[in-house]
Amino acid sequence: MTRVALIDDHESVRLGLEAALARTQATTVVFSGANVAAYLTWRQSAAETPADVVVLDLTLGDGTTVSENVDRVVRDGSSVIIHSVADRAGAVREALAAGAAGIVSKSSPTHEVLGAISTVARGELLDNVEWASAVEGDRDFADAQLSAREREVLRLYAAGLPLKAVAERLGVAYSTAKENITRVRVKYVEVGRPAPTKVDLLRRAMEDGILQDAPDDVGRG
Repeated sequence: MTRVALIDDHESVRLGLEAALARTQATTVVFSGANVAAYLTWRQSAAETPADVVVLDLTLGDGTTVSENVDRVVRDGSSVIIHSVADRAGAVREALAAGAAGIVSKSSPTHEVLGAISTVARGELLDNVEWASAVEGDRDFADAQLSAREREVLRLYAAGLPLKAVAERLGVAYSTAKENITRVRVKYVEVGRPAPTKVDLLRRAMEDGILQDAPDDVGRG
């Protein structure tokens, strides 16, 4: 029996998936809620083991990023399927970098969603059109292989925050944030996309969908 958690801030989507999963004998829904924080709180308070598969919306309404959501769930011990309209390739690539096993479009037939859950529960990655189209057009991004933490540090730093403020925001030491930025620069050099200045890092962050819009204050720090 595959234990599934559904995380989506649209209740109607969750209810539809719950109904579909209830008709199968291979899965059981152990949690259904609007955000990752609620899921982890439920896990701790109920002393439940991690769900085998977490079906996660790409964008939640609580201000979190897809990279931090995927990273938290994967670190907690579950596999992640992104369930989304898949219209933001940059965010999909963030999910991949953070460790998601694949993506299933919300326009997909129910049997495809159930099949994806079974595939991921077996420890396999999804190989579908939505996933491939998000990564195929950006080989440089795939080659850079930034970790979830490196991407988050880059996002905040490129958005204009001083490195000290980035460290405080993420609750890490200044030296750790500095080391992350250094590794980011090294990785971009290795794939032929050097970023020696903060403005260059902004460009890379925008190219890879880590930062959507150029902030006014970038370049001052």
